[in-house]
Amino acid sequence: MISLPPLFVASLLLLGMISGVLAGLLGIGGGMILVPFLTFLLLQQGVPGELVVHSSIATSLAIIMFTSISSMRAHHKAGAVRWEIVKFIAPGLLLGGFLGSKVVTHLPTRELALVFGAFVLFSAYQMFADKKPKPSRELPGAVGLGAAGTVIGAASSIVGAGGGFLSVPFMVWSNVPVRNAVATSAALGFPIAVFSSVGYVVNGWALQGMPAGSTGYIYWPAVACVAAMSVLTAPKGAKLAHSLPVAKLKRVFAVVLTAVALSMIQKAVSGF
Repeated sequence: MISLPPLFVASLLLLGMISGVLAGLLGIGGGMILVPFLTFLLLQQGVPGELVVHSSIATSLAIIMFTSISSMRAHHKAGAVRWEIVKFIAPGLLLGGFLGSKVVTHLPTRELALVFGAFVLFSAYQMFADKKPKPSRELPGAVGLGAAGTVIGAASSIVGAGGGFLSVPFMVWSNVPVRNAVATSAALGFPIAVFSSVGYVVNGWALQGMPAGSTGYIYWPAVACVAAMSVLTAPKGAKLAHSLPVAKLKRVFAVVLTAVALSMIQKAVSGF
């Protein structure tokens, strides 16, 4: 039986509560918040420094498997998910998610943390800029959506996110209403998380040095604690997404993301 420090468990539960609300509210899967904090917490649990960012990303994606289902169901009940978009993007997500997890296993921790920080800064910029698309712009056809899905899946797998940091801006840029984009992004998070998690298990199967309770790069005790709370709070966030000014909230969250990204980059430069 694995024994976990009470403070570690409490920290994970709080992290799950916050990330679940953000997943439902902003359609980001919670990964942008999960990875930096998991990096700190997993170091305390004995995950080696050279593996900790990889493990945090993999564990984040395993958590998103559960959070995305809860968030997706809530948005579906509100009739906001555009399933015709999901149908064409999903195949690309599956391919990209698995390929991304393969790429990550060959990246050193420092470089991986810098890549993560850069992607989060890009996400923060996208949220804060809130650029308006041309009225005539539309979503691409089936092939274009599949290609977009591959890019989104690979990038999400590399940074441990549910894909919302790319899929929401992509859909809004194509004149999909923001609430539909957030809801559809929640549905897209599940296939990304599943295939990325499988990739992190397969590519890390023979890994040495991970603490008990791990499979490949995924640390399952953290998954259980965070997911237990995030599945409860994701529907709350989804409900808020239909009543709060999401565009303004995205700008506030962009500031938070910027601080998180800069902190991650600083840690990468100074060493974990």
